[in-house]
Amino acid sequence: MVVLAVSTDAPVVVGPPQGQWTYADWEALPDDGSRYEIIDGVLYVSASPSLFHQWIIQQLYERVGIPARQQGLAYAFLAPVGVLMPGCEPVQPDFVLVRAERAAALLVERRIRGVPDVIVEVLSPGNMRYDTEIKRAAYEQAGVPEYAIIDPAARQIHLFRLDKQGVYGEAVILSGAETVTFAAVPGIAFPVEALFADAPDTSL
Repeated sequence: MVVLAVSTDAPVVVGPPQGQWTYADWEALPDDGSRYEIIDGVLYVSASPSLFHQWIIQQLYERVGIPARQQGLAYAFLAPVGVLMPGCEPVQPDFVLVRAERAAALLVERRIRGVPDVIVEVLSPGNMRYDTEIKRAAYEQAGVPEYAIIDPAARQIHLFRLDKQGVYGEAVILSGAETVTFAAVPGIAFPVEALFADAPDTSL
């Protein structure tokens, strides 16, 4: 075992060399409040998110997750949740959506084992490159149909969708009163500004 420094703002972690981390190693990590993720065998660790970060995810769950479940369309899950898919073993996205007809195949043994229909990440000051570059590339390679990045500082959503070649095109950037709709649940829409409104603490 070796002590290594990870690639995000986090303490050192004892474990295998970077590039050799596995799902089994992940299962053995302590439940200490940090978020542990493995992409291409590299361990990434993130600290607990801010209140504003959590507020945004709660609003997303209320506006998409609850209606999707009530309408029998999909199931929504919030971090911490383990998602295992090619190259990501596992990641813990902020928000995950799985269509109802795919749930029996993916929601197995405490984890999401396969590619969800939607993944959403909320940017934090210490991990912007991680979500915009590393995770974006990993999710694209795994074949996640829709990937959204919420930017609390700019009050924007950047929405990526796979094209016919399996590549994310240019992001659709939405803000203010503009509405967001995920292709996985086309009948559900919400204004971007609703994710940030009335938050008791907007500190990043």
